[in-house]
Amino acid sequence: MSKTRDVSPRPPIPNTQSFDLLDFAIPPYFPQTTIQVLKVKMGDDDHMEVEVEAAAATVNDHSSSGDHRNEVDIYPLSCYYFGSKEAIVFKDETLSDRINRMKSNYAAYGLRTSVEAVILVELFKHRHLLLLQVRNSIFKLPGGRLRPGESDVDGLRRKLSRKLSASEDGNGTEWEVRECLSMWWRHDFETLLYPYLPLNVKKPKECTKLFLVRLPESRKFIVPKNLKLLAVPLTQVNENHKTYGPIISGVLQLLSKFSINIIDT
Repeated sequence: MSKTRDVSPRPPIPNTQSFDLLDFAIPPYFPQTTIQVLKVKMGDDDHMEVEVEAAAATVNDHSSSGDHRNEVDIYPLSCYYFGSKEAIVFKDETLSDRINRMKSNYAAYGLRTSVEAVILVELFKHRHLLLLQVRNSIFKLPGGRLRPGESDVDGLRRKLSRKLSASEDGNGTEWEVRECLSMWWRHDFETLLYPYLPLNVKKPKECTKLFLVRLPESRKFIVPKNLKLLAVPLTQVNENHKTYGPIISGVLQLLSKFSINIIDT
């Protein structure tokens, strides 16, 4: 059973768009899951809706005095603002297009390296994972492919600015990229990604690295119009390979070494 609740809007940020938090429904399969719709006031008659199942987190990398685990501090959704910008162009329309582009890039540059961000969020005292949804069907962690010669950190900052910030011209220093959580390998162009590289595979085609990203207590998320920003409960993505794929569904295990603290503001 679901319900609808009205929430008073936060005051607008000076010289930026203003946002109204409209409502959120609670699905029966996960009582603490929230789907929020943000109406972004783009002008007198230009409106857009961005679906969000939550947003935002911050990570502290110091050790706990008790069990010596790193601590992760996550902040409430109400600390963050959401807006939109021009749509981005997708390079691959079909799976065949993607495979052909991978083959072309591999021939020119060799191993393809991708970087993705793991960002935690808090809603109703539950931990959520920030995701992007493409074409209403594909779920992805924010990130993308590195340019030739680009470092992991610089490349991830550039990709986060492109997909989650107002401007792509900055140096991305507002994104604090922390430790690498895992590495996934594509053995061949048409195979799935695996969290290991077999000894008999001498020339892997792609490596995807997951990094923990620290967010400030407050910031603006500006998302392309053809992407949806989602924050899904960790319990929902955990081992849900069919919906989210092997990488996203395994994030909860990667976070088991952290002590996660919910910060009330």
